[in-house]
Amino acid sequence: MRVAHAPTKPTGVSRAARAVYVTFAAQTLSLAALVIFEEVRGRQLATELAAFGGRPSGADAEALAGPATAFAVLLLLAVAATVAAAAAYTTWLLRIRQACSLPAARSAVAAAWLIPGVNLLAPAVLLSETWRLATPQESRRTRLALVTAWWLSWLTTLAVFTLVLPHDASDGLTGLGLLELACLTLSAALCAATVHRITVLQPTPALHTQSPTPKVTPTTSLGRAT
Repeated sequence: MRVAHAPTKPTGVSRAARAVYVTFAAQTLSLAALVIFEEVRGRQLATELAAFGGRPSGADAEALAGPATAFAVLLLLAVAATVAAAAAYTTWLLRIRQACSLPAARSAVAAAWLIPGVNLLAPAVLLSETWRLATPQESRRTRLALVTAWWLSWLTTLAVFTLVLPHDASDGLTGLGLLELACLTLSAALCAATVHRITVLQPTPALHTQSPTPKVTPTTSLGRAT
C-alpha cells in the first residue's frame, strides 16, 4: 500500500519568495522614512542649503551636518532596498520558471524589463505566462485580474516618479510625498500578492513511500481428539 504525503514546495522557490516579501517591505519602509524626513526637516534643510549656495561653512556647516547625514543615509537605504527588491523578484521569477521547466535565461528576463517600449507590456505577459503554466488550476479571471492590477499600479508608480516627482523636487530635497509612497506601496503589495499566489499554488509532485507489508501470522486449526 502506498501512502501519499502532503506535497512540499521547492525550497529554492519558497526562499526566493520570502526574499521578495522582505525586500519589498524594506523598500516601502525606507521610502516612508524619506517621506517623513522630507515633511519634517527636508524642506527646511533645502531652504537653508540654498541660502548658502549649497556650500555652508563654519558653524553653519556643523549645524547642517547632522540633518544632511541623516538624509544621505535614508537615501542610500532606499536605493539599496530598491536594488535588492529588483534582484529578489528576478531571482524568484527565474526559479519558478526553472521549477516549471520554462525558459529561464537571465538575458530574456532582463530584456523584458529594460528594452524601451517592450518593457511597457512584456513583464506582465511574462508573469501571466509563468502563472498560467505554474498553476494550471488557477482560474483565468483571477490570474488576469491580479496581473492587470499589479501592472497598472506599476505603470502609475513609474509615471509618478518620472513625470510628477521632478516638478515637485523644487519644494524640498527630493519632492517625495504621500502620492509617491501610496503608489509604490500599492504596487509592491500587488506584486507580492502575485508572488505569494503563484508560490503557494504551484503544484509539486507528492512524495510516495512504500509502506511495509504487514506480517501475516499463520494460524493452525487443531482437530479435536477422537
